[in-house]
Amino acid sequence: MAINTSKVVVGGLAAGVVASVIGFVGFGMVLGPRFEAEAVAVAPALQGRGMTGGAIATNVIAQFVVGILLVWLYAAIRPRFGPGMKTATYAALVVWVCGFVFHLDWLVVGLMTSGTYAMAATVALIQVLASAGVGGMLYTE
Repeated sequence: MAINTSKVVVGGLAAGVVASVIGFVGFGMVLGPRFEAEAVAVAPALQGRGMTGGAIATNVIAQFVVGILLVWLYAAIRPRFGPGMKTATYAALVVWVCGFVFHLDWLVVGLMTSGTYAMAATVALIQVLASAGVGGMLYTE
């Protein structure tokens, strides 16, 4: 059975909206000051770099790309696992693990403490689970 590309895009865009809202609150408002303080302690040149218009626009675009990826992955594994939140959770966990490993270097080089990394990983898990759930609800074959 072929993947319904238009539904992947629609679900992915909705997932991107959810991810952007959760990211704004979790990473921007709640963890943003902590991220900046820890990064600036290591590299003072990073002061204010995360809140520039370009950085914010890049982050929002990335959320939509990840949203589409989440829904595409959901669509790809749906024939094996069936429709629903369980399958959306599997897709979310795949994306979350990849992000967790990809950003591990921030912890290794000392740009953030392990506590901040754990909080960011928790926010990211909530973000991808909610995004995949919404995107999965909108995807049909």
